[in-house]
Order: sequence, then C-alpha cells, then structure tokens
Amino acid sequence: MPVLNRASELQPEVAEWRRHLHQNPELLFDVHGTAAFVAEKLEEFGCDVVETGIGRTGVVAIIKGNRGDGPVVGFRADMDALPIHEMSGKAWASKTPGKMHACGHDGHTAMLLGAAKYLAETRNFRGSIAVIFQPAEEGGGGAREMVADGMMEKFGIRQVYGMHNHPGMAVGTFATKKGPVMAAADQFDIVVEGRSGHAAQPHKSIDPVLAASQVVVALQSIAARETDPLGSVVVTVTKIHGGDAYNVIPDAVTLSGTVRTLMPDMRDMAEARIGEIASGVAMAMGGKATLRYHRGYPVTVNHEPETEFALDIMRKVAGDHAVSDAFPPAMGAEDFSYMLEARPGSFVFIGNGNTANLHNSAYDFNDEVIPYGISYWVTLAETALAA
Repeated sequence: MPVLNRASELQPEVAEWRRHLHQNPELLFDVHGTAAFVAEKLEEFGCDVVETGIGRTGVVAIIKGNRGDGPVVGFRADMDALPIHEMSGKAWASKTPGKMHACGHDGHTAMLLGAAKYLAETRNFRGSIAVIFQPAEEGGGGAREMVADGMMEKFGIRQVYGMHNHPGMAVGTFATKKGPVMAAADQFDIVVEGRSGHAAQPHKSIDPVLAASQVVVALQSIAARETDPLGSVVVTVTKIHGGDAYNVIPDAVTLSGTVRTLMPDMRDMAEARIGEIASGVAMAMGGKATLRYHRGYPVTVNHEPETEFALDIMRKVAGDHAVSDAFPPAMGAEDFSYMLEARPGSFVFIGNGNTANLHNSAYDFNDEVIPYGISYWVTLAETALAA
C-alpha cells in the first residue's frame, strides 16, 4: 500500500493548518491557542470524544471504528515550540519574536490532525483510536503529566505510538529500531567552594576557579576511561559561573551541564562518578564540592513487537528500500519515553529532507512530508485494528 490518495488530497489543507501553527508558536504548557485550534478541528471532524485540559493543556480525542468493539490504540503528537528567534525567512515565519517551531511539532500536530480527519471520515477499523496532542515536550515533561493525569486508564489505551521528523533523511523514508532509541537526559550543578582573597595573593586563598577547571577536565574521564567503548554516555559542562571582579578570587564557582545515557546502569554510574570526581578533585586542591543532580527524561525504549509492527507499516507506506530498522540511537532526549514506560509502543522517525537541523533558527518543517505521515498513521490504525 503506497501513500494514500486521500492523504495526498488532504496535503494542501493540512499544510495550511501547519503554517498557521508555525506562525503562532507557544511554549511548554502555555499552548492554549494551539490546543484550542486542535480541539476545534477535532470537533469539526466529528470525533466521538474530545477532551481538553489533560496533563494541564493536552488534548485527547477518541475516534470509534465502525467494525465493532475492540482495543484502543493511541497516537501522539507534540504541540509546543522553542524559545528561539526564527531566521527561516519563510512567509509563514513566527509572528512572535523569540518563539518558533524549530523542532517540527507544528508538522507533527498537523499530520496527526490530518490522520484524525481521515479516520473520522472512514472509520474502517475495529475498536478506537485515541489521538493525543501533548504540551511541553521541550523540557516540561508534558507526556509525564498526561500519564500522571490518568490518560491511559481513562481512555483505555493499550498501545501508544509516536513519530518525529528527521532532517537529513529523505522525504518518503522512515527509520527506527528496537530497544533504546533516544537517551535519558539529566542535569547537574556542582558548587565548588574555596576561600576568597586578593588575586595578587593566591597563596592566601583557596581558588575555586582553578579547582572547578580541573573538575571540568576530570569529568571527561567518565566517558573516555570509565565507560565501555561500545557503551554510550555523554557528560557535558555547559555553564561556569563564578566571580565578579578582575582582582578577587571568589568563594565559589558553579558548574552546570547535562548527562546523556542509553542504559539505566550507565545513568547510575554517571551520577555517582560525577559526585565522586568533583568532590575528590576539589578536596585535593583544598576546597570542597557539592553535587545537585536532577534526573530528567528517561531513556526512550521501543518495545520489540510493536516496533516490528511499526516497521511493517512503514514498509507498506514507503517500500522496503525506504525503511531502516537500524536507526542509530540518538543522544537527544524525548519525553514520549514516559508514555512508553506506561504502555507498549514504538517511536519512529520520518524523513524531513535536506533542511536545517532541529533547534536551528533556520529550520522549517517540510510540507512534502505530510502525505507520508498521514498514510503511516492511517495504515497503522487500520492494520492494528483490522476486523
């Protein structure tokens, strides 16, 4: 089954929705306009249930098939944008300075709306499809909030699937893999304390700037010397704050950064070693270090049977040649991981063509992707819930 004719027919309308969303980006949970737009469309399509305010500002709609009772399968799209000033030069560029859809969530939302319209028209399946529109993927944990709000239980969702565009992959191609597909993302702050003093008399002080600099270097040994070369861990210091004057050695310096891992044991090891290394290095230089560690999104782990099924659907839509089942795990994070912890499912990637990269001020979702995305969702629904 190639790209569906109806999906191609819907492309211009869905592209209009996408460009409207692109012009009106909203951040984190503050997606009230986007959620209202989504809910209005779902009501217009004739969905059987449309509920708002799930996980604070999420939207879920239920579309019942006309072939009898059956399970409920969930499809998820994210709605929020990023705090980036757009430089794409598109006619539909963001109208709000400092906010833009730089990750394609406008495209994800529009494609799932297109699929919802198609499925509400045809209802050629048994059971129900839950279309899930999630806020706050970009750091707010909107998926966690929707799960905590009882979404899975309330709507009886048995399986859940997600999709993300991927710049650099050709339009019309898909990819995913079984097991870990995106990393856990944690954050840390290390406060290195010394003793302040005159910059001309460092011997009368304990210099936390020097100690903090040594900590930054030493932390790189976690990946370089303490991790199996076939394992994956990234420890990155992204901020160093300390001192206010040219001639004063400060009392303390704060280092901040992120940790990315693909396995729970690596996550535990990295957290433990960051604290031990920072404390040991600071102590060796006469100071002390205190670690504050915050665990963020968990590893996104694709379930094997559901991923095999998703790969079969992608092949039906795009052909064997256009589907990869060996997508290399990405060290970026994705809060769909919370939904995959709650229910079996799979997270897949759809090619966005030769565009600017994600989180880049020149990025724009490629509207040529729309028929492929709609076809994937519709084929997945009609196959998973075949009579």
